[in-house]
Amino acid sequence: MKNFLLTCLFFLGLGWALATFSGLANQGSYESLILNFRDDLSSAEVSQQLEEMSQQFNLTPRLNSEFSQRDQIYIVEGDREVLRDLRRQFRPYLQFAEPNYIYGVPEKPIQSSFDGSAIPGLSKAYPNDPLYSKQWNLKAINVEGAWSDSTGEDIIVAVIDTGILKVADLEGTEFVEGYDFVNDRVTADDDNGHGTHVAGTIAQTTDNEFGVAGIAHQAKLMPLKVLSKQGGGTVSDIAEAIRFAADHDADVINLSLGGSGESHLMRDAIDYAYNKGVVIIAAAGNANQNSAGYPARYPRVLGVAASNAAGDKAPYSNFGAGVDISAPGGDTRNGETGGILQHTLNPQDGSAVFAAFQGTSMASPHVAAVAALVKATGVESPDEVMQILKESARAVEEDSFNHFGAGHLDAASAVQLAVKGQLNFRDFFRWLRDNGYLNPRFWIDGGTIALIPKLAMVIGSYLLAWLLRNYFPFRWNWNLATGLVMGSSGVFILRSFYVFDLPQWPLRLAGSSLPELGTAVQGNPALNPIFASVLIPGVLLVLLLGHAQRKWWAIGATLGVASCLAVSAVVDPELVWLGSGWLARGFLAVNAIACWMLARLAAKPGGITA
Repeated sequence: MKNFLLTCLFFLGLGWALATFSGLANQGSYESLILNFRDDLSSAEVSQQLEEMSQQFNLTPRLNSEFSQRDQIYIVEGDREVLRDLRRQFRPYLQFAEPNYIYGVPEKPIQSSFDGSAIPGLSKAYPNDPLYSKQWNLKAINVEGAWSDSTGEDIIVAVIDTGILKVADLEGTEFVEGYDFVNDRVTADDDNGHGTHVAGTIAQTTDNEFGVAGIAHQAKLMPLKVLSKQGGGTVSDIAEAIRFAADHDADVINLSLGGSGESHLMRDAIDYAYNKGVVIIAAAGNANQNSAGYPARYPRVLGVAASNAAGDKAPYSNFGAGVDISAPGGDTRNGETGGILQHTLNPQDGSAVFAAFQGTSMASPHVAAVAALVKATGVESPDEVMQILKESARAVEEDSFNHFGAGHLDAASAVQLAVKGQLNFRDFFRWLRDNGYLNPRFWIDGGTIALIPKLAMVIGSYLLAWLLRNYFPFRWNWNLATGLVMGSSGVFILRSFYVFDLPQWPLRLAGSSLPELGTAVQGNPALNPIFASVLIPGVLLVLLLGHAQRKWWAIGATLGVASCLAVSAVVDPELVWLGSGWLARGFLAVNAIACWMLARLAAKPGGITA
């Protein structure tokens, strides 16, 4: 009987705990309420209900901003009891009534003594911003590897924060129209410093011989002020700012803010922006708790946790549910060198200072900026952008508590994944430069008659390099290179040698590609269909695939055969027994494609097992 009573008490206590547990979604603080009237109500009907509300509850409803009329969103002062009464009395006329939660930013700056000029003793770095050497965070995300393909040109990033002040190191950054939802005015200047710091990480003017660098430094900034000088702001202002950004062509939204309390209004605004193609990034929060805060918790938002300079979880960072990726957030326990350095505002006197901040608020703009880099390559869908960011992240082993989500942000890998399979002039120009084809002498030598063959050679070489880079996951090595040569051309220079009174077939044999070996001894220019097919490359791959190094010779040879057969199909499709007509062309083309596919499959990890 005693055990039975104890069991009953246990389940009674458990039931009471579950019934009274509010959860993170209902833990936020608030001083006002959000009333969202049904869309099908006329203005007259809404006015009637507002008048009745004012008389019955002695409330003064007001539009949240000048943009609220369209969605019929009103704000009233009130607490939990008032909310309960309004829901009961006006439920037929409301889509929802909910707390107007207060979100905020708890980061505290460490002011630096830097003035933005060059520091004696520091080596020159790329870019030429004097304090770039102190931005460990940009090196941690491998940003220089991304800049060769994207700098965020023409992408609009909305910074929903405390506003942005155009300090000296933002003078060269382009701004678009924003709004101040705290004071209901067009100018969204910063009076706190947080928003300006965040904006600098995203798009600080770069390579201007002053201060620090930004990640997507050719992106445009949209300042949207939703947080006061003290760093707090309401869900209603944040949600309206999200809608404003979506309606004014923002490509990316950064939300370096958050708190407890789930909101219908916020979720609807996020869905609205997402459906208009906007990528939404948010800070996970700084409570060191096992779940991200809101709005990072929403499914269509990429939640960002913070890491320190060593790549470890920052001690304050939230983790667990809602964390999708990690980025540098800093750790200032050992001084300014561990923080994220940017040019921002000193809220005490309004002067511009270089300051090191820490927080998931500092991690979030790293991801927003890389999202801008990815979008600038032509990737449009928010789903695709977020998938690229996560797929390209450097995975962290044994992350059982989900401190890092998909892993550490990697800007270069993200951009490379985004441009994979794209043909663009910037990549072509860089390839020309790296291979010396921009030298005028290359084009002049040989005269006009050599210009067209040279142009064909350069374009063909680029297309081959592009195909190999994008569709074959390997690095060049000696086995691969020699296999490629033997499969495609052989040591063709040996054919021009002549040794008096000695037979020439050994030189012809050594100077022939694999497809030419079948007729090289006889000196017949036609190809033998047995050698000019996928048969020999297939045998080579079967024999050598189990060997770690030699398999790359077989893969290279297969690629070489593919190129030799493809060229022969177009230029000289002569085959023994099949002639030189369309039958020969088709035979060579089909086998070229088969060799290409076989090589690609063999190059993939786990693609073929020996």
